[in-house]
Amino acid sequence: MLAYHETPIQQIPDLRLRDAGVTLLVKREDLNHPTVSGNKWWKLKYNLAEARRTGKTTILTFGGAFSNHIYATAAAARELDFKSIGIIRGEETLPYNAVLQFAQEQGMRLHYISRENYRRKNDDDMLSQFRDRFGEFHLVPEGGSNALAVAGVAEFGKILGDAFDYLCCPVGTGATLAGLIRCFKGTKRILGFTVLKGDGWTEEVEKFDPGYSNWRLMQDYHGGGYAKQTPGLQQFIEEFSSLYFPVENVYSGKLFYGIFDLVSKGYFDEGAKIMAIHTGGIHAS
Repeated sequence: MLAYHETPIQQIPDLRLRDAGVTLLVKREDLNHPTVSGNKWWKLKYNLAEARRTGKTTILTFGGAFSNHIYATAAAARELDFKSIGIIRGEETLPYNAVLQFAQEQGMRLHYISRENYRRKNDDDMLSQFRDRFGEFHLVPEGGSNALAVAGVAEFGKILGDAFDYLCCPVGTGATLAGLIRCFKGTKRILGFTVLKGDGWTEEVEKFDPGYSNWRLMQDYHGGGYAKQTPGLQQFIEEFSSLYFPVENVYSGKLFYGIFDLVSKGYFDEGAKIMAIHTGGIHAS
C-alpha cells in the first residue's frame, strides 16, 4: 500500500465566518502524501490493489499535459514498483512542463494521441490498440475515476467523523463527490463545487450510483473553465493562501472561493459547521 500520513482538521479563524455565525473546518488531505496527495491517494488505492491482485505489472491511464492525476499516478506506480504509461491528450511539446517532466522522472512512459482519438480513448478498438502496443495493463480512467475510486473515497469519508452539518468538495469528474454521498448514506448536506464549465454534471455523479439525494452541485465558481480564473477568484486565492495555506486555481481555490461567497450570501444556517476537503493538487511547478 502507498505510504499515508495522518492529516489534521484545521479551523479557519476568519472574521467573515465569525460574523456569519458559521464554522469552517478543513480536512487537510493535501498533506497525506508528498506526491500522491489528497483524493488522488484514495482514488488510486483500490485501483492499485486490483492491479496487484490480478497480476498486472503496468498501470495505463489518461490525462492532459497539466494533469494532477498523471502526476500522482506516475509517483504511485514508482512507489509500488509498477510500470506506468500516460496517454496524453494533444501533441508533444518540448521542453516538458513540470508535471510531465516529473512523470517522466518517475518512469512513466508518455504517449501522445490526437484530441480526436483522445475522445475515443475508452472505446474497445482504442483499448485494443493500446494493448497491442504496450501489452497487458491495468486501466485507470482519466482522473482515476471508476467504481474502485468511489469505494476508496467512501472509505476516506469514514475518518471525517460526524461533527459537522455541511460537507464540501471540489468536483472534477464526480467520483469523489459520489464516494462521499455513498459514505454518509443520506445524512449531512453535501455540496460539490464544479471546476469546469458545462452541463451534465448531475449525470456524471449519478453514473457512479451514489444513492441518496442529500447533495447539490454548485456550478457558479468554475472561473471560466478548467484551471481558469476570474480577477476576483485570483485575488481570493492570493489572499487565502497568504493567510491560511496554499490553494490553487484548479480545484481548492475554487472550492474555498465558493464557500466564502455562499457564506456572504447567507446560504448556511447560523451555527452551522462546514467541513471542506482540501483534495490536494498542490505540487512543485
